[in-house]
Amino acid sequence: MEPSEPEQVRLGVTPEGVLTYLVDRPLEAMPAVRGRDLEAAWDAAREAALHSRMSTVRGFRFRRRDGSFTDLALADRDACCWAGAVDRTVGMESSYGFSVCLRLLALIDLLARARWAQGLLRLGRDGATLHPSLLRTAATAPLTSEARFDETGFRDRLPRFALGQPVMTGRLTGATA
Repeated sequence: MEPSEPEQVRLGVTPEGVLTYLVDRPLEAMPAVRGRDLEAAWDAAREAALHSRMSTVRGFRFRRRDGSFTDLALADRDACCWAGAVDRTVGMESSYGFSVCLRLLALIDLLARARWAQGLLRLGRDGATLHPSLLRTAATAPLTSEARFDETGFRDRLPRFALGQPVMTGRLTGATA
């Protein structure tokens, strides 16, 4: 899925230490990613959270098609931790790696607000285990201009059988997009 020459993301640091990213495409045009990369990001984020590996605040600026910008700030402690884990695992210097991070955060947001998705994850002491179809769908579903997944559109993309299947109890392996 990653293009042969991925679009670069410009990175800066403010005097306060905030990482700033300039992306020359709108949020809703972020590329699809490989399911295995999203799974690796999920695992890295879970490990970082379990070991309380903190990361820095991040600011994002996305250039819209009309030349205007969408600005987002990532200051939540957990979200910064997860973004740092993605940066260490996949990297966020290209639009592909950046898309992995945004999709991970959008999936976490979706799971927090979508009651129908509760049957597709198992919460435990070591974190959450996801049904493989969640990661595959999150790898390819379009993002909204608010860096979220449209709940209805996401659910419609899930394989019909997934909504009735229990979550696996072991670690996820072999997720592909």
